[in-house]
Amino acid sequence: MQISVIGCGYLGAVHAASMAKVGHDVVAVDVDPERIAALSRGEAPFFEPELPETLAAATATGRIRFTTDMSEVAGARVHFIAVGTPQGADGAADLRYVDAAFTELTRYVRPGDLVVGKSTVPVGTAARLAAELTAAVPGAVLVWNPEFLREGFAVQDTIAPDRLVYGVPGGDAGAPDEEAGAHAVAVLDEVYAGAIAAGTPRLVVGHATAELVKVSANAFLATKISFINAMAEIAEVTGADVTALADAIGLDARIGRKFLNAGLGFGGGCLPKDIRAFRARSVELGLPHTLDFLDDVDAINLRRRDRAVEAATELLGGSVVGKRIAVLGLAFKPNSDDVRDSPALDIAIRLHDAGAEVLAFDPEANETSRRVRPTLTYVGSAREALAAADVVLVLTEWQEFRDLDPFEVASVVTDRVVLDGRNCLDPVAWRDAGFTYRGMGR
Repeated sequence: MQISVIGCGYLGAVHAASMAKVGHDVVAVDVDPERIAALSRGEAPFFEPELPETLAAATATGRIRFTTDMSEVAGARVHFIAVGTPQGADGAADLRYVDAAFTELTRYVRPGDLVVGKSTVPVGTAARLAAELTAAVPGAVLVWNPEFLREGFAVQDTIAPDRLVYGVPGGDAGAPDEEAGAHAVAVLDEVYAGAIAAGTPRLVVGHATAELVKVSANAFLATKISFINAMAEIAEVTGADVTALADAIGLDARIGRKFLNAGLGFGGGCLPKDIRAFRARSVELGLPHTLDFLDDVDAINLRRRDRAVEAATELLGGSVVGKRIAVLGLAFKPNSDDVRDSPALDIAIRLHDAGAEVLAFDPEANETSRRVRPTLTYVGSAREALAAADVVLVLTEWQEFRDLDPFEVASVVTDRVVLDGRNCLDPVAWRDAGFTYRGMGR
């Protein structure tokens, strides 16, 4: 099938490459010529496992091309909008890029084509864009098809998703527009034929439900993370172990163990902005108190960063001034170079600004961090960061850091003190090596 993807950021680049990998002919458009040039060479502009190989394979088959010229989408049957929706100054989602991409795209859409929204938008956006599309191109159909990508597993999640959601005209009334809805479902079933054949569940809903699926899922996950971090605060003053607590309550099938890892909280380009935008949208809908709890979720999450700085200061005797701190991890999660709203980078910056000598290392996020905060000292290996350190901070749970031999670390640091910000180390092993070990809520 002929497909276009508008936007070649994280979502768009992964979606375009993955669609080409499963056999579609894809043209991907972005306004950034440097990004387009890199992608055209088969180079991923960010770190994501499997993406370079997927890009290389797609480029070799000739099934994908990248361009800054929107007119090259003419002739595609399905047009995916995958541009960013950053957080505005008021917390609400900034839809300027979605609107601009949509307006330009409609110049090249034909009757019968599908325009498919992938971007995370406030509920109600699809209804507005659907009306605009119908007015501009009668016979074209707008569908909302939210993504559920996990950074570090994005290619896998695109090719073999855990569910497919089609938001089609009239679907929320329980009776999709007979002609437009049936057409949209049939065409998207072609796009995702491989996933459907593999048994991926498919839900056909309306525009509003499709929009809410993504933001409500992120709100739930954020709430679960902040819940266990609230328990960590209680554990810290009562002597309980929040990791053991999570193991115990996670055995309840109604709760589950996933996303019950206490530590520094969540970050990245999705959860923080999505819960704030969802909260802002509820106010716009005349429901000022419905999502009040998301303010607490956000506050608990940010408070964990404060607690990590306090814990590091306590471990250093009450002051970080002049102390040499090894920071292991800068990305908001492992298998990513994303430092947007990263707790790890935020903590490193705070300690640096408080007068510490911070030596930071991340297997993939050194350069993305340097662009945000060039004044930090970035080193090329964990061992270099650890040399003569007064305290070791593990702030992103890369496997490389999980696998550190505490006896080897003990041989290079000045003081055997470690703050395990992600509760990913073995406390017994580190204490056996002579370290003062501090976890989060342990």
